[in-house]
Amino acid sequence: MQLPLDLALRPALDREAFFVSASNAEALAMVEAWRDWPGGKLALTGAGGSGKTHLAHVWAADIGATVINAADLPYADLPALADTGAVAVEDVDHLAAMGNPRKAEAALFHLHNMLAGAGGKLLVTGKGAPTRWRIATPDLASRLQAASLATLGAPDDTLIHAVIVKIATDRQLDLDARLPPFLALRLDRSLASIADALAELDRQALAVQRRVTVPFARQVLNL
Repeated sequence: MQLPLDLALRPALDREAFFVSASNAEALAMVEAWRDWPGGKLALTGAGGSGKTHLAHVWAADIGATVINAADLPYADLPALADTGAVAVEDVDHLAAMGNPRKAEAALFHLHNMLAGAGGKLLVTGKGAPTRWRIATPDLASRLQAASLATLGAPDDTLIHAVIVKIATDRQLDLDARLPPFLALRLDRSLASIADALAELDRQALAVQRRVTVPFARQVLNL
């Protein structure tokens, strides 16, 4: 028996791999209209696994931006970041959970002001609107709340089917052609849950060296 290896997965995050449906088309249009962002900034929101990271990387590739997690800002070279002219800061809503969020908030505040002063662009991502993010620095909170808002909606059937195929492709998973529609009807309608289910199928298929079929998925996922 071959033991499954927990190898780092590198999902495709380019524009071609971003499947457009009714649930994300408006957010995509707003992100792609970065030249017209009021104040040069946009907040991209959505549930976990909704595609925020993917869309942030699509934007970064389009404009030549740097993508950084909000928790890493205290250790970043802020002037160098600002010199790129465009930065995507992910998971800003997670700052409140840090042991010392003030340092990261101060870094984001300074980065915001440096980009604004130079006419740069700032994309921030998180769950829910910035008005719901627990930002302890009032000046930063007000600046984030002033950003235009692009929201990724709940995935529809078309998007769920496409995401199943995409994740399987990213994992080089050999799926029976009948499996995507089967899973789309039975899995929780959360892209994060779908990713978890495909990861489990991948692990189990590697362990027993077999193709992922409908009966196999039914057994592994208790469907």
